[in-house]
Amino acid sequence: MTGIGEVMTIKAVFFDMGGTIETFGYTRELRLNTTAVINQRLMDAGIDAHLSTEGLFDLISNGLSSYKQWSLRTMEELPPRRVWSEYIFADREVDRKKLADISEDLMFLIETDFYVRAMRSEVPEVLRAIKEMGLKIGVISNVNSRGQVPVNLEKYGIIDYFHPIVLSSEYGYRKPDPAIFHHAARLASVPASQCLYVGDRVVRDIDGARRAGFGCAVQIRHNFAHGENDEGSSPDAVIDDLTELLAILKKENAVSEKDTKRKIRAFIFDAGDILYYRPQRGRHFAAFLKEMGLEPNPNFSQEKKAIQFQAYRGQISHEEYREAVVKIYGLTEPNLVERGKQALIEDDGNVAFFDGVAETLHQLKDQGYLLGIVTDTANTISAKLKWFERGGFGRVWDSIISSMDVGTRKPDPKIYEAVLGQLGLSPDQAIFVGHKASELNGARAIGMPTVAFNYDEDANADRFIEKFSDLLRLPEIG
Repeated sequence: MTGIGEVMTIKAVFFDMGGTIETFGYTRELRLNTTAVINQRLMDAGIDAHLSTEGLFDLISNGLSSYKQWSLRTMEELPPRRVWSEYIFADREVDRKKLADISEDLMFLIETDFYVRAMRSEVPEVLRAIKEMGLKIGVISNVNSRGQVPVNLEKYGIIDYFHPIVLSSEYGYRKPDPAIFHHAARLASVPASQCLYVGDRVVRDIDGARRAGFGCAVQIRHNFAHGENDEGSSPDAVIDDLTELLAILKKENAVSEKDTKRKIRAFIFDAGDILYYRPQRGRHFAAFLKEMGLEPNPNFSQEKKAIQFQAYRGQISHEEYREAVVKIYGLTEPNLVERGKQALIEDDGNVAFFDGVAETLHQLKDQGYLLGIVTDTANTISAKLKWFERGGFGRVWDSIISSMDVGTRKPDPKIYEAVLGQLGLSPDQAIFVGHKASELNGARAIGMPTVAFNYDEDANADRFIEKFSDLLRLPEIG
């Protein structure tokens, strides 16, 4: 909860779905009945699994269990078509196209009819009270179908309270990956440190909210034997009824903000060559090319820039970007493409951190400053947060704005405005820290004070620092 020197009034409340907004349970009989319906859907689509209801149920259960273990390890969420093809029907000869066409419908059936779900009776009253407090309300849910959560919220008559509704099936990463929590905070236009999350699971909900720097993480008890280890961070509070959440919110929002009259309220950072650098840039991919009898070819630089242009603006995915880079060199055999992509991933993650970064960021956070990032990147926020966690500063961020998310790069004003909008600040209230002349000029053009670190020769800024820790001695924050 609220710590010394932190601005922690809560402006948004996010809920888990299953086990939090609704309780759930199941019986084997229920699941076998639903399996019979699934089998009929398969038959209607021209897919005969040649299995009894019991046999199909075992196939589905084993496939989902295998997928679950993979997703727990990677924290990724695959689309239903891949789950059904690569996990449930992985070893069976079926028409993959027909299976893909009905995979969302089949997963929806599993996530709805494999369970008995019921809204907690106090939910409407609690949502009304939170809305009357002037707080934003959202959902962050691990789910493989796109339909189950909105359909149930609609059935319960409460869907209009929730903006945004963030699903792992749409975002591609699952709780406890902190990236999905940051994504939700960005959509709500609220700093992560001013968000509260309530969920029933420690490992998924409490740990994930903690890693994302949410201001408060509340566990609600749910009596369901999920059979998984659920030890992790201690929640700020443990409740049995969502009405108890209202007292927590009132207490949190009774805390006065510190130094609200000071001019500078936030620091916004470029990421690469400010927080970290790559001492052996491109080493793994160069070694891969050498093994293939190839050499990095400067003649491909323009083609690579064209691919980067698309990737940095979110026009192609991270996977498509890396695959396109590998194929520039004429490599098309699937195994070699995968090896090349893995080499690029290893190069991207081979980062070192400038001296004093973690300590300085934590001191700025302790002094009550909001911290944000604007990054031009073809990497996921999930990947970058893993690097930051390794560097000891994963939890400090109030806003992380990626060029892939907003569809533009620095120095476009929109990318700076996106982070300012989430933090609720005007340009003159946030210092931008960068190294390139273009990105510093872009920040200055919209009225942001600028600080240059590890800067290019042609950089122009209001302040120049030689050590990252010099940020703590800026006269603007004295």
